[in-house]
Amino acid sequence: MIIDAHQHFWKYNASEYGWIDDRMAVLKNDFLPNKLKKHLETTRIDGTIAVQARQTIEETEWLLRLSDQFDFIKGVVGWVNLRDKKVKLQLERFSKHPKFVGVRHVLHDEEDDDFMLRPDFLCGIKLLAEFDLTYDILIFPKHLPNTLKFISYFPEQKFVIDHIAKPGIKNKIMDPWMNDMKGAAEFPNVYCKVSGMVTEADWQNWKATDFYPYLDVVFEAFGTERILFGSDWPVCSLAGDYGSVFKIVFDYMKNFSANEREQIFGTTTEKFYNINKN
Repeated sequence: MIIDAHQHFWKYNASEYGWIDDRMAVLKNDFLPNKLKKHLETTRIDGTIAVQARQTIEETEWLLRLSDQFDFIKGVVGWVNLRDKKVKLQLERFSKHPKFVGVRHVLHDEEDDDFMLRPDFLCGIKLLAEFDLTYDILIFPKHLPNTLKFISYFPEQKFVIDHIAKPGIKNKIMDPWMNDMKGAAEFPNVYCKVSGMVTEADWQNWKATDFYPYLDVVFEAFGTERILFGSDWPVCSLAGDYGSVFKIVFDYMKNFSANEREQIFGTTTEKFYNINKN
């Protein structure tokens, strides 16, 4: 099974998606499962992981309802208020749904760069393993030093770094991102998504080889057993169509073994999100 480990759905409105500015006009539309399904069929992808795009309980409920309607949605990474003293009740409720596989918070939009180290947030993270839930880490490179502290507190928690931590691909910036990512990879419970790369490049003029130095770092550090492919659709539409985003990683791996390609494009995602648990 080939799985896209990272995509989003939304019904667009300006108040809930304020991060979509005028440069991103193409995203000011509805992006729902039937639209994605066409891309999956063309690219021969069997399933996806739908990831939250709003910081609301309603978002999580909506994504789970979509997963009930569309079999290709194999898992949902939702949002819960991890700082709420009653967050355990939220986790108990959502964990009853077989496709609720993990949680994410949009850390890189928080004004406080130390947000992930706040005691109440850490208390929420501590509960995830009890429900066999993963956590997606959405950050910029500047957050990586704090991320190393953060993940060190939870050796039994499964983490995945989204979008290879969004390095400065457009300006060919490698440091200190490279060393920090190598540091993160030293924790065996930390995985990495090769996703969201095209929007960190020159949207109009990127070429596939622009990403290879970054992929080299990630593949060497994490190995194919801890890397997941994700399209970041529809956000990727800002800089490339679905097929071209898939092709970047597919072509990069042309000299890898069949088993290694299967890991990146499916089995590692199945393992990480435990999508066949029920």
